[in-house]
Order: sequence, then structure tokens, then C-alpha cells
Amino acid sequence: MQNISKTYGSGDSAVTAIKEASFEIYAGETVALLGPSGSGKTTLITMIGCITEPSGGKLHLNEKLIYDTKWQIKDTRRLRRENIGFIFQSHNLIPFLNVRENVTIVPQMNGVAIKDANKKAKELLDYLGVGEKLENMPSQLSGGQSQRVAIARSLSNNPKIILADEPTAALDGQRALSVMQLLKKLSAEQGVAIVVVTHDERMLPLFDRILRVEDGFVKEDKEIKEFS
Repeated sequence: MQNISKTYGSGDSAVTAIKEASFEIYAGETVALLGPSGSGKTTLITMIGCITEPSGGKLHLNEKLIYDTKWQIKDTRRLRRENIGFIFQSHNLIPFLNVRENVTIVPQMNGVAIKDANKKAKELLDYLGVGEKLENMPSQLSGGQSQRVAIARSLSNNPKIILADEPTAALDGQRALSVMQLLKKLSAEQGVAIVVVTHDERMLPLFDRILRVEDGFVKEDKEIKEFS
């Protein structure tokens, strides 16, 4: 991101949510995104995810210019499907699809053959420790299992970057730590950049970098401190 800004409204009612943010996120690193409520975190992460259009600046993904005053690509939905994974506070699994179908839906939308999508889903679910739940419905999963399936879904399109919005907020302390350790492992082993919006400072030592959003400005913490 280079001098990325986002302003809502115009004239006297204009509100600038993000003010000329400039930073890079690298393959294989985990980045925490911190800030109080209303600071602009959601706006920032949705701009990174090419959901919200910036008001100015430049945005590159995988060395390709995506935004410069306007979108430089015709289909942002396809860009997201093929390059970006999303994990939400609520796992957002589709309730009438089983686990396998939830994981294969994005690859199939991208034109991947069902046989190959199923194979990838089984590999991911086995890797994440929920392979035996392949044919289960979301209602038959625990909270921790549901979030692992959501992580598998986010990886199913071989993304360059995964954006996670409070992915551990609904989990107890031990399960939250387990999910964050898993994301850290995935980032290192698969070379995926992972950005996590979190309020849980106990998790901060697991991150490579910390970005704080305050009054629309994005600043990087120079030191990651241990929290008890």
C-alpha cells in the first residue's frame, strides 16, 4: 500500500477513515492489525482485500498494480477468488453444505475440476486435523472444528494472502491459541502472508509484525512485547 486513503462522504460531512497508509506485507509473515473500535481497522482490511475501493493512493498485490486512483483490473471479485483468503470471527460456513462442499466451493467457482477440488479439500482438512469430519454438516462441529474448516476454505484457492477478522474471538483461550499457532505454522510452511485483526494482546508474541491503526493513521510497532 502506498499512501492509501479512504474518505466517506464529501464536503463538511466528509470523514477520512484511513490517512495515507504506506506499508508492505511479505509472503510467509504474520501481521497483527490492532486498534480501538472505530479506528479504521475494518476499512483498512477490506481495502487490502479489494472489497472497499480506496479514495487515493496505490495498491499492489503480488507485484501487480491493482489500484491507482481507480481499479486497474476489471473484475475485483475474480481477483479475490483467485488470490485472497478470508477468515471471519464467525466461521460463516454455509449451513446446508457439508464440510467438504464448504471447502471445495471456491475452487469450483474458479474452474477447478471437482475431483481435484475434493482431493485438495481432503489434504487441507487432514492437515488441519479435521479430515474425519469431511461429510459432516457445520451444525455437527464444535467451534474450534468450525474455525479449522474455515481456515481450510481460506486456503483452498492457494491464496497469496489471508485476511482474518477476529478469528479467535468466539473461542476460549486454549482453542484461540491453537488456531493462532496453526495460522503461524501455515504462513511459514506455505509462504502465505496472513493479516489478523485482533484485540487479544496475549497472541501478539506469535506475530512477526504489529500494525496499529490510530485515528486513521497506520503505524508499525518497533518491538513485540510479551504479555502475561
